[in-house]
Amino acid sequence: MLRTKVKTILEKGVAEQDVCVCGWVRTKRVSKNFAFVVVNDGSSQLDIQCVVDADTPAFAKLDNILTGASVKIEGKLKASQGKEQSWEIHTKNLEIFGKSDETYPLQKKGHTLEYLRDISQFRSRTNTLGAIFRIRNAVAAAIHHFFQERGFIWVHTPIITGNDCEGAGELFHITNHSPYGKNAIKNANEDFFGKPAYLTVSGQLQGEIFAMSHGEIYTFGPTFRAENSNTSRHLAEFWMVEPEVAFNDLKDNMALAEDFFKYVGKQALDKCPHEFAFLENQYKVINQEELHRLFSQKFQHITYTDAVDQLQKSGQKFDYEVKWGIDLQSEHERYLTDTVFKCPTIVTDYPKTIKPFYMKVNSDDKTVAAMDVLVPKVGEIIGGSQREDQLEIILARMNELGLATETLDWYLDLRRFGSTPHSGFGLGLERLVQYLTGMGNIRDVIPFPRTPGSLSF
Repeated sequence: MLRTKVKTILEKGVAEQDVCVCGWVRTKRVSKNFAFVVVNDGSSQLDIQCVVDADTPAFAKLDNILTGASVKIEGKLKASQGKEQSWEIHTKNLEIFGKSDETYPLQKKGHTLEYLRDISQFRSRTNTLGAIFRIRNAVAAAIHHFFQERGFIWVHTPIITGNDCEGAGELFHITNHSPYGKNAIKNANEDFFGKPAYLTVSGQLQGEIFAMSHGEIYTFGPTFRAENSNTSRHLAEFWMVEPEVAFNDLKDNMALAEDFFKYVGKQALDKCPHEFAFLENQYKVINQEELHRLFSQKFQHITYTDAVDQLQKSGQKFDYEVKWGIDLQSEHERYLTDTVFKCPTIVTDYPKTIKPFYMKVNSDDKTVAAMDVLVPKVGEIIGGSQREDQLEIILARMNELGLATETLDWYLDLRRFGSTPHSGFGLGLERLVQYLTGMGNIRDVIPFPRTPGSLSF
């Protein structure tokens, strides 16, 4: 008999249908006349209950089944008498693929998320992490659908790069030589590429190359920051999606970001109702109704200058002083979204002194055509800008910031030959999944978190 996924049975099951499921045992309850074996195969947030009568050969095998064992169960589908499930399987045959024992780390319920991070090989089997990773998958699929349906080209930008996009200096240097002992090298000229090489912090600059040939592109892949931070919002390895669009100005960029954010959020909610319901009930942080409203609201717009003015006149006591020229902190951003506008808000035209060299300088020569999308309870979730397309101006900006123009001569060529107005933005996949799921720590929304002092697998 062919295997049927639990998700398919729960959605399309037919009474008295013969079915075969394969999965991992969540719980087992045995009484004198029958037993209940609850199985999950990963296809759904929901489990399926299998009833095993005492007069069947399968009942004799139950002594060898503990939580975590993998099994195949064949039987007849019947309407369930229980409140929490619509169907159950009345077992005819039971086969054990892989046994488990009392040392299995998930034998008991109630493990903390911190504990589960230490057993990443098993945490995806839990209800919480199972829900999160299915939501993550739905978000990633929605990202591709959004851009592909609009004719964007997915560009695979390099993971190994010779450039620091943001100019922050928090890069992972890579080498094929051991930094220790006799194989150590004294300078990068002796290394594999003959020059310094790093793990990428962003695919934006290379993405601009393809925007100048294909018009509308997006990158979506892993990025890296060597920031020595152990906060709940930082990872050393994370995934970024970065669209880049030729002939788009800042206004076009804001419209694209709003449409994108709403589309992805709605798709995730529609595709994963059971996962969101579980997280809402279990952790009391997210609210599906609030999320649906969020993705239906029109975003508010405000300039950085007006935002600073609003914050200064608010009478609110902030931990960080508000003054023109500072980068807004999360508490400032949340005040704008949660108190002033009560909806997602896009702040534009930031001081050029706090933004990277590639952002287009406005006519006032004090600000740049930058934008941050802020969402309630969190703050910034998308950052982007119109890019500077004038060679003379971008050269002046690089000189102001002390950047070596020769290392980015290829980038400057895009301004020398056929330059166009263009814009783009970046969104961290984990930040979005963390926002949607209400998880307090970003390490719980990525399968294998990479943080300072922690490297497994």
